[in-house]
Order: sequence, then C-alpha cells, then structure tokens
Amino acid sequence: MGRFARTGAMVGALVLTASLALTGCGDDQKKAEFVGGNQPAGASAAPETTAGPTGSTPTAGAAAGPALQVSPADGAQKRPVSTEISAKIPGGGKVSEVVLTAAGGDKVEGLMRRDGSSWVPSSPLKYGTRYTATVTGTGTDGQTHQGSSTFTTMAKPKSMIGSGLYLFDGKTYGVAMPVVAEFSPGIPEKDRAAVQKRMFVRTDPPQPGAWHWLYNGTQAYYRAPEYWQPGTTITVRLALAGIPLSNGRYGNLDRTATAKIGRSFVMKVDNATKKMTVFEGGVLTRTLPVSLGKKSTPSSSGTMVVMEKKESTVFDTRDEPDPDNQYVTKIDFAQRLTWGGEYIHSAPWSEGVQGRRNVSHGCVNVSAANAKWLFERTLIGDPITVTGTERKLVPGNGWTAWSMSWSEFVKGSALPVPDGGAEPAF
Repeated sequence: MGRFARTGAMVGALVLTASLALTGCGDDQKKAEFVGGNQPAGASAAPETTAGPTGSTPTAGAAAGPALQVSPADGAQKRPVSTEISAKIPGGGKVSEVVLTAAGGDKVEGLMRRDGSSWVPSSPLKYGTRYTATVTGTGTDGQTHQGSSTFTTMAKPKSMIGSGLYLFDGKTYGVAMPVVAEFSPGIPEKDRAAVQKRMFVRTDPPQPGAWHWLYNGTQAYYRAPEYWQPGTTITVRLALAGIPLSNGRYGNLDRTATAKIGRSFVMKVDNATKKMTVFEGGVLTRTLPVSLGKKSTPSSSGTMVVMEKKESTVFDTRDEPDPDNQYVTKIDFAQRLTWGGEYIHSAPWSEGVQGRRNVSHGCVNVSAANAKWLFERTLIGDPITVTGTERKLVPGNGWTAWSMSWSEFVKGSALPVPDGGAEPAF
C-alpha cells in the first residue's frame, strides 16, 4: 500500500469537472471534481419565520411604533457581497418582511433564516453596488415597526480562496454519498463557524444532518446520522462569495447543485472470511470471494464509498519507494475507494486464491466476472465496509464521512449540533 497524499489543484473562479486521478493500488494522486450546491446546515431548528422577498405584509390599520434598527446600518460602505439583512425591533418582536433593492430598482430575492436571525439573499450581492433594505416587523406589543438602510458593497477583492463541491447537478448517487466541500487554502479554525453558517443543505424527504471539518480546514463533509433514504433529493448551496476570512482572503463564489439518491446498494467485506456480501434494498443478493491486501500492503478497515469508476485503466505505481510495489498493469472495472490507491477491481491473476488468501497491494480483488457484475450495479456514493485488516482507514483518505460514529462525526462541526442533527436553515 502506498503513501497517502492529496495533490489536487484548487481553482478559484471556475467550476471544474475534471476526472479523478486513477493510477492504481498504492497511488497518491488525486484530481478534483468541482461543481456547485443550494441550502442549509448547522443552525438549530427554531419556529418558522414567514419572511422573504414578498413576506407577510403588516396588518392594515395596525398601530405604528418606533423605527426598527436595520443592519447593515444606513450609510455603511464596503460591505461584503455575502451580507445578510437583520433588524432589531424595540422591545422585541418578529420581522415580517424584508425588501432589498439594488440601485436602479432591481429587487433581490431572499429567505429569512428559520431562527429569525437574518434574511439571506438567494444569490450573492453585486460588487461595488448601492442597495436599500426596507424591513417591517411586529413588536411584542402588536405595533408595526419599519426601518430602512442604504449601504454599498465593496469592490471585488484581489485575494480569494479556491473552493469546490463534489456533487454534480442532476446526477444520481449512492446512499452514502456525503456532501463534500473543499477549500484552498483551508478555512482558518476561527472562521469555520461563520463559513459553516453559509453552507446550506436541504433534503427531501427531510433528514437532519451535520458538517464535519478535517484536513486543517481544506475539507468539510455533510451527512445524516444514517445513510440517506433511497429517493432523497439533496439541494446544496455553498454561499461563500465574498465572505471575509481572518487571513485576508474572501470566498470566491457560490456553488449550487441538486442531486438524487438512488436505490440502496451496500457492500461488506470481512477479512476473516475473505468474502464480500452484497445487499440490495437491504436484502442479501450475492456473496463474492475476495483477496485483500497482503500484510506488507494491507487494505484499510473502515467504511468507504465508491468515488470513481473506470471500465478500463492502467495502474502505475512506479513512484512507490518499495521496488516490490512498483508495477504498471492494465486493470478492468476499477472503482476507487481511497485517495491513497485502494480500489475494487477485476484481478483474474488472483482468482485462484480469492476467498482464501490476501495477495493484493491494498485493493479488493474480485474475479473478472464478479468485478463486471459489481461495476454494472454500483453508483458513485455506494458504501463498502471492510473489517478485520491490519490497517485502519485514515480520516480524509477518501470520502470517509461514514467511517466514524455519529457522535464522533458531530464533534467536527464548527457549530453546535442538536441531538439527532441540525434542521435546514430555511
């Protein structure tokens, strides 16, 4: 098994759809697939607040009270394009309507957070533009309060982070597909709570979830307590355009995607028996003999997901430090599980020992016929759990969001997570 490294280049302003590097068991290469996303995470559920671009209008004839205080303050300059609108009602109360217009009269769409803390524009504000916010609310005494503010956004900054979202719009994934956000350079720890508040995930049917940060802030995963329900729609928005960070950089752009979760297809591999059991829709449908990594190059124990599929490719491990692990081999039906080079793949050369002995360089070897059978049925995001090997899966070596308990996972959130997971922000 080769060393574990991640060398994918990050791109700031563009949405990349590059294929993942595929160089074989023990490789240490990676190329990212970057796309976009749209909705909540990280905020605890609170009573629904009815507000938006055309939110509830105050009751006709209601008594008028003192003006409420709008943020950003009137006359504010150089505000980030990630700015949200909030208001303080004298004596307390609830905002009922926010209207935001740009110079020239263009109206900005948006939604009030579920907890009522602020109103979030549905797309980034424009750089160097004047906006006017008019906010209406009802006080605890039943009086109507209104206030307005005119502010200007900052010019486009020169120093931005790169970001990526591993989710393709309109695609269908397996039940263990995490939402994976990536940043270059990583998000400083002191900024992660503010960034996480702008990383929105919504699921239909609703399933609470949480974010988990790793890699010194270069990656964050979002998942539910259990695998996604088959048929779920996941809508993601990483609303990071213009968000200021403590390292002097700003978020580069918003990324959005809506994807589907398909049927349940779960693979389990037990090193003790040298067999893979396959469950479709929760029912055991096939048992396959396997050969895992030999003692010098063991397979990783843990829950991984299929990240990439190649019907035919070449594994090239000539950069491995150990001459015994250097080879160039044509491989059929390769399914990547880790960045470090572990795959499920066809291995006709080991069919004689599959089910009895481990001889691979860390991959899950199956027969040519079984590799084809699996390849024709799996989706990106399908889970495989390997148990009983000499090596534990390293967090971040692949999409490892499911290789820890839910209680461990939520410890990686930058915001408090209610029992059972956070509800959407909207």
